[in-house]
Amino acid sequence: DKSLPGAIMAMARLNIPSIFLYGGTILPGFFRGKAVTIQDVFEAVGAYARGTMSERDVEELEGVACPGAGACGGMFTANTMAAAIEALGMSLPGSASIPSVDQRMLNAAFRTGEAVVKALEKGVKPRDILTTQALRNAIAVIVATGGSTNGVLHLLAIAQEAGASLTLEDFQTVSDRTPHIADMRPGGRYVMAELDRVGGVPLVMKRLQGAKLIHGDALTVTGRSMAENLEAFETSQDQTIVHKVDNPLSPTGTLVIMKGNLAPDGGVLKMAGHERLYHKGPARVFDSEEETFDAVRRRDIHAGDVVVIRYEGPRGGPGMREMLAVTGAIVGQGLGEEVALLTDGRFSGATHGLMVGHVAPEAAVGGPIAALREGDIVTIDVKNRRLDVGLSQAQIRERLKAWMPPPPRYTIGALAKYARTVSSAAKGAITSAEV
Repeated sequence: DKSLPGAIMAMARLNIPSIFLYGGTILPGFFRGKAVTIQDVFEAVGAYARGTMSERDVEELEGVACPGAGACGGMFTANTMAAAIEALGMSLPGSASIPSVDQRMLNAAFRTGEAVVKALEKGVKPRDILTTQALRNAIAVIVATGGSTNGVLHLLAIAQEAGASLTLEDFQTVSDRTPHIADMRPGGRYVMAELDRVGGVPLVMKRLQGAKLIHGDALTVTGRSMAENLEAFETSQDQTIVHKVDNPLSPTGTLVIMKGNLAPDGGVLKMAGHERLYHKGPARVFDSEEETFDAVRRRDIHAGDVVVIRYEGPRGGPGMREMLAVTGAIVGQGLGEEVALLTDGRFSGATHGLMVGHVAPEAAVGGPIAALREGDIVTIDVKNRRLDVGLSQAQIRERLKAWMPPPPRYTIGALAKYARTVSSAAKGAITSAEV
């Protein structure tokens, strides 16, 4: 998941002719005739706790969910970033969706080798490609496919390395104008290997280009523009995975940037996979992922609750872990449509439901989320993009005056150094910015 944006950041920093080649997606497993992914395993843990799935069934599912090599199969974080990198123009068109065990991967590797030599001959460098236009193309593909919220962090970090302008507000602007057209898991029905069979990322981009929703003149690693690359791809009509722009799954994209008195610098919500636009309920406050998971496993989380996981941000974690064990268990217990969750940590790309992550400022630096107490009434209003607690600013300030940061989880070593230098999630959680 993280090696993909890490590679692009390194390319941008070095700025020598470079091309990205993805290792490929896993094929889906099959459990009693149904296609399954790792997402189903995490949700099965909650189903087991609820009593609707036996231990034997969970073990059987675990044994078939990952049938071979490759990244997690839905539009989870790795596949999201592979699609985004193709949309950035940093990998060859059509390469992001090839399954890792497919013979075409060898051909893609050979063509990538040829292409990087041509890029060297033409003098095409990563920073020539990684422009604000290219980054907005990548955002468009993420929100059109129901991609991972982690794409927000990663694109912000890539932009910093490339010297390109990108803010949280850009994600909202692009999401507002871009329809959700690809019916991809975790919120939808299909996996990356199925998208590959109908045309892959080029099909999505061609649909968006036809509606003037991407910048076709953006330069790519081929030395040609994105529009020129897409001309070589036929549009598949007889399929149900990628909708036409005039018949979308949703008229707007799947990322929503939330702000409010709990997230003055922003939080990120993914709309794919749930229909709720509003939730108001009592806060259930936990100071770590493990503490939260124990409560979920004990079935101590109830319909209407707002689960709050704090001190899991870039500095507090440190490292901003993803909360998949918790979110998967909540969905598996049948509470996905009745409970909301917010955290200063991250989510897995497999997470779905009314869940707000990347809440900033984080608890470890005294953000408002640190002032929350058990039972405080929290409101998540997606339509108005608000994340608020029923307290006045004066009450929040008064609580924070008495707040003491917890002792750091690491005092020596790489993680201690990271915690001292990492920036806010709102800036991409990078270590080279002012903090």
